[in-house]
Amino acid sequence: MKKQIRRGIRVSRYVFYKETLIDAKEHFWSFLGAFVGIGLITYFHSNTLNGYENLFLIGSFGASSVLVYGLIGSPLAQPRNLVGGHVVSALVGVTINLIFPDTLWIAAPLAVAFSIVLMQMTRTLHPPGGATALIAVIGSEKVKELGYMYVVSPVLTGSLILLVVALVFNNITSHRKYPSHRPFKRTLKSLGKKRFIRKRLGGI
Repeated sequence: MKKQIRRGIRVSRYVFYKETLIDAKEHFWSFLGAFVGIGLITYFHSNTLNGYENLFLIGSFGASSVLVYGLIGSPLAQPRNLVGGHVVSALVGVTINLIFPDTLWIAAPLAVAFSIVLMQMTRTLHPPGGATALIAVIGSEKVKELGYMYVVSPVLTGSLILLVVALVFNNITSHRKYPSHRPFKRTLKSLGKKRFIRKRLGGI
């Protein structure tokens, strides 16, 4: 178990490091994707839901943008994780809030903890999903009044907007491909080969 954890940490460090080794053009597309994605969410919600524009631009979308535009090779940034993670977490958050409406110290940790477990069970793990669940519990009265509509909008609609923009801007250049798990798969294979070579060379 410890070996697997250490290996996972090594892989994560390697992949995150490699994600920083991109040229100015790649930084440009990451910036543009995030700008357009968040901009469209703000525009559509502010024009179709007057007076609710700030309510529907939830903070977890900012965290999702880091993944789907800046770390596109991560398994946590793939479409299933982006949309599924937010939706599952929103359902958990709203349900917990309905069960414990006046007990925040129980509702908040339960919402986050259950959202993590359900995302794991449904293979939709997406870190910003924890924030989505928490917002359903600690948000303003306007958020809580939405009930399960919170799952549809802003969560589902916002996630789909981020996804569509990611599919466009992450595939514009030849160096970016989305959806994809390839960077992680290549890294695992690379680490496996290095380990094999070390064993053959006597652990050097």
